Amino acid sequence: MSQQDAVSAQDRAKQAVARAAMEYVVPWLGTGAVIGVGTGSTADLFIDELAAHKALIAGTVASSERSATRLRAHGIRVVDLNDVAAVPVYIDGADEIDATLAMIKGGGGALTREKIVAAVAQTFVCIADASKLVPVLGRFPLPVEVIPMARSYLVRELARLGGEARLRVGYRTDNGNEILDVHGLQIAAPRALEATINALAGVVTVGLFAQRGADVLLLGSPEGVQVRQAAATVHG
Repeated sequence: MSQQDAVSAQDRAKQAVARAAMEYVVPWLGTGAVIGVGTGSTADLFIDELAAHKALIAGTVASSERSATRLRAHGIRVVDLNDVAAVPVYIDGADEIDATLAMIKGGGGALTREKIVAAVAQTFVCIADASKLVPVLGRFPLPVEVIPMARSYLVRELARLGGEARLRVGYRTDNGNEILDVHGLQIAAPRALEATINALAGVVTVGLFAQRGADVLLLGSPEGVQVRQAAATVHG
């Protein structure tokens, strides 16, 4: 398979899972429910799928300004999470995901807001192509959103944990903070590492979604969309 064909197959897989995610949204259309919407290329395709149903969508909560802009461009209402009592379903992608449905997220820089929406959502549906499924997390650099004055301290602390933290140069999150991308990790115990990094002074959040992982994975593959359920879901 040529590189062009591989890219095309990946795009088709992303489109297929974005379309399949609507199955989890349709029961809430016309009910007044607010839908959680993530960030990234696959989430963009899901937003485009939502557009066909915009008349029945009471509102959405977006995990980034990028997604909010795309939703509004389709005429879909975006609301503040503080004004919402419940989010029945949240649809988002992943940079990596393992068999337990723990994830690395934050390649697009929206990890903190993504983690907040995931915490509120009753059901978290991850949409991803097959290249994102890995046996051990860590090949994709782990994003950590940090308070700028803590950057050098956190580079040293993350080195103690076995990673090489590099500043995402010229980038600020929607919250006005910096991101360190941590290379060289093999994350065999993602829940424990998530807790350890989140406890470091100056960390806003780490892009490990293990303590609150996905409930459902829709995985795009050449054979079609595979549906995988989390063995157990721990919220909060």
